[in-house]
Amino acid sequence: MFNPVLILIGLTVAISAYAWSKSQLMESWIMHPYLMARTGGQWHRLLTSGFLHADWAHLLFNMFAFYSFSPIVLGTLAGNYGPGAGIGLFLLLYLGGIIISDLPTYFQHRNDPGYRSLGASGGVSSVVFASILLFPVNNSGGGIIIFPIPFPIQPFLFGFLYLAYSWYMGRRRGDNINHDAHFYGALYGVVLMLALMPAAGPEFIMQISQFIQAKLS
Repeated sequence: MFNPVLILIGLTVAISAYAWSKSQLMESWIMHPYLMARTGGQWHRLLTSGFLHADWAHLLFNMFAFYSFSPIVLGTLAGNYGPGAGIGLFLLLYLGGIIISDLPTYFQHRNDPGYRSLGASGGVSSVVFASILLFPVNNSGGGIIIFPIPFPIQPFLFGFLYLAYSWYMGRRRGDNINHDAHFYGALYGVVLMLALMPAAGPEFIMQISQFIQAKLS
């Protein structure tokens, strides 16, 4: 069976790299709320902007995070719903995260002619936080190594740092990266996974409680 993770990464890398040399494609696919509001359409930008990136650093960070956290989420969905449905739900999580996380941006900036954004941040964040919901604590080696953090860190702690960084960068703006999408993508990922797997909520709380108790004892 095909691997949707590798296919999505391949498409995103190819399209992003191609768009850097094709300004027409970049302008046609980038998230541009002002233009969308004035034309009453071009809703494809909610999704297509997720296949564009600002530069190699932006692209590689997003794809590395997506590749690192996707297998456990895809495997869990496939294990609970079967391979075919699992892939479908995984695509709903990732692609839906891109679209849903862009909607607040549209309403916030629909009267701002100079605002544009791009990146798979919303979809990546959906997958990352779905994984954190499922497995917030990793006791093997005291945590996991996540670039660019040079030491092991628990997934749920990384999640908090990830959101704090996104909030800070979102306030700075100026780089066309939709950092606010991290938050909305994370929220969508958690809500969707709870809807699909309600038992994940109590399990999440229990794992963190046990981790904190172990550290305090």
